[in-house]
Amino acid sequence: MTRIDDTFARLRQQGKKAFVSYIMASDPDYGTSMAVMKGLPGAGVDIIELGMPFTDPMADGPTIQMAGQRSLAAGGSLTHTLDMVRVFREDDDLTPIVLMGYYNPIYSRGVDKFLADAVEAGVDGLIVVDLPPEEDDELCIPAQKAGLNFIRLATPTTDDRRLPAVVKNTSGFVYYVSVTGITGGPAANADAVAPEVARIQKAAGLPVVVGFGITTPEAAEAIARVADGCVVGSAIVKSIGEGLPVEDILKQVADLAAGAHRAG
Repeated sequence: MTRIDDTFARLRQQGKKAFVSYIMASDPDYGTSMAVMKGLPGAGVDIIELGMPFTDPMADGPTIQMAGQRSLAAGGSLTHTLDMVRVFREDDDLTPIVLMGYYNPIYSRGVDKFLADAVEAGVDGLIVVDLPPEEDDELCIPAQKAGLNFIRLATPTTDDRRLPAVVKNTSGFVYYVSVTGITGGPAANADAVAPEVARIQKAAGLPVVVGFGITTPEAAEAIARVADGCVVGSAIVKSIGEGLPVEDILKQVADLAAGAHRAG
C-alpha cells in the first residue's frame, strides 16, 4: 500500500472524492513554488502533482508551457524538483506526491539514479506522458519494483482494443484526459466523461481521476461526481503566472477542492 492507495481508501471511507492539484516545480521561482506546495494540503488537496520542468512539453498548452519556461529561467531542474519533495516531506509525511512530466530529464539523469533519488526524497508516483505501454520495461516496471506507482493516461481515443495495454501495468489510479487535445483546452463535460470513467474503472480495477478542462469549483464538483476525483492544473498555474500572492492562490485552490469534495 502506497500513500496513494491509502489516500483513496481513506476518502472512500469518508464518502469523498479526491481533489488533485498540479503545480510546476520552481514556478515562478523555488521559494514561491515551495510556499504554494506546502500550503496545498491545508487548502484541501488530497494528492499533489508536481511538474518536472522540460523544454518541450508536448501534452501541455500555453499556460503550462510558460510555467515550464519560467521555472527553467529561474534555475528549475529535476534536481530542484526532487529537493522540493524532500523539503516538503520534512513537515508532511502523508500527502501523496506524483511527479508529472516527460522522459528526457529522467533518461538524462539515469533511470536507476532517478528512481533511487525519487524514493529517497519521498515521491509516491510518476506520470510520464511520452512513454507508451510498449516501453514499460524502460521505466514503468523498474518504478513499480522500486515501490512507486506508475500512473497512465487514458484519453477519449483510448478504445477497447487499446485500453487493456494502457491499464496493464498501471497502479495507484488512472488519469483520464477528458478532452482530446492539450492542457488548458475546452471545458470538460461530465455527461461525456461519465461512461468513459465507468469503462476504465471496469478495465483497470483502479480509481479514475479526470483532468484537463476543469477550471471552476462547479466544474470540479460536476466531474468528481462521475469519477473518483478530479485534477486541476492550468487554472492554478495561470494564477501563479499572473503573480497572485500565495494566500490568494491557496484560496483559489481551497474553493476548487471544496467543489470536488462536495461531490462525495
